[in-house]
Amino acid sequence: MVLPQVWKPISLAAGSRRVQHCLTAVLLLAGVLICLGCVEQSANPSPELLEQLIGKKEPPPIPVGVLFSQTGSMSISETQLKHVVIQAIDEINAAGGVLGRRLEPIIEDGRTREDIFAKRARELIESRAVPVIFGGWRSSDRKAMLPIIEQADALLFYPLQYEGNESSRNVFYGGMTPNQQVLPALDWFMSPEGGSRQRVFLVGSDYVFPWTVNHIVRKYLEGKGMQVVGEQYVPFDHKDFDQVYQAIKASNADLILSTINGQSNISFFREYRLQGLDPQSTPIFSTSIGEAGLRSIPAALTTGHYAAWNFFQSLDTQSARAFVRRFQDEYGSDRPVHDPMESAYSQVYLWREAVEKAGSFAAADVRKILEQGVSVAGPAGTVKVDPKNHHTYKLLRIGRILPNQQYEILYESPDLLPPDPYPGFAFPGWSCDWTAGGLQAGPAVELEH
Repeated sequence: MVLPQVWKPISLAAGSRRVQHCLTAVLLLAGVLICLGCVEQSANPSPELLEQLIGKKEPPPIPVGVLFSQTGSMSISETQLKHVVIQAIDEINAAGGVLGRRLEPIIEDGRTREDIFAKRARELIESRAVPVIFGGWRSSDRKAMLPIIEQADALLFYPLQYEGNESSRNVFYGGMTPNQQVLPALDWFMSPEGGSRQRVFLVGSDYVFPWTVNHIVRKYLEGKGMQVVGEQYVPFDHKDFDQVYQAIKASNADLILSTINGQSNISFFREYRLQGLDPQSTPIFSTSIGEAGLRSIPAALTTGHYAAWNFFQSLDTQSARAFVRRFQDEYGSDRPVHDPMESAYSQVYLWREAVEKAGSFAAADVRKILEQGVSVAGPAGTVKVDPKNHHTYKLLRIGRILPNQQYEILYESPDLLPPDPYPGFAFPGWSCDWTAGGLQAGPAVELEH
């Protein structure tokens, strides 16, 4: 059928583009109505159909899961990660969304309980139909979510540095593994620049991350210039460290490797000062405390101690400064920014990049793209996924705590360090390559704790 000519072209100035767009929409609608009338005179097109035909109605948003502890002992750390994930989602939405769809964050509280993390993960997947979850801090919470994530063939983006000894095809690990954080930092502490340390005491919270890290450390230091002279574990929220420090002093340690998590750090650093120890002779090297955690501890108690991360707020690059500025503009200029926040933020952009390349939100399609190799620019530098084991390449930066509760960066690795969740000296026979054969299991390894 040939439509009758009902208008003549109109010449419009550049400032009248809006009028032109309106005319175009009206004419398109008129044509649609004529066509619909020709097909069936009695049919009335729905308002939804007409809105979509003339481009007025947006497609529904894509729900994404955001699952961190907002209550309980870990809320002091995890609430920060929720904030930066929302920040990334807001930025992506402001730039047009993903595949033309807005993202809708579905926020849940893990409450620092493994059973609640598992329950909320199931609800997000089954009731809210999220294709991806960004969440978790403690390894015990991640492991509680794993069966639900794997059963549903969904995706979990986990942002924390952790102990390794795991590789799930449904998880993408954004933090550092021990071979990227703890082990090269110990090499630095054994060097003249790090004080030529020789005797390390291991103290941690009583759960899987410290157990596994310390197992790796003991194996790594065999035959090297440093020896483990003691090892102790404390419950979450532990407050009395007198006996721990009595053991540390008796061992003549010249370095304390702390894998203590959460609010116990407040009492741990306070007791250090009460025991009369000196950061010059026996510093604490913390694997799990950043700038936000320092804010809850008096600066006089932490000055002179060390941490090793991929990102510090004091990193003086344009992308790092911009990231910090955007966060503080939203949440307050007094709010510190730390490494797990940078990781959680960058993982949202990593997922977006994979979705755009896949042309799909489906977990299997996104995973396929990530297993071909994907990288994005993040505040700390290049964020690059290892397709084989789903972990992330990282730079190592070692920092010393200043009186202003920021870190002075003393060392940066010359290149990105490849992730190795199964270092052969600690887990002989174990490896993972999801692009060729998957997980290869070796002999069972018993963790001493």
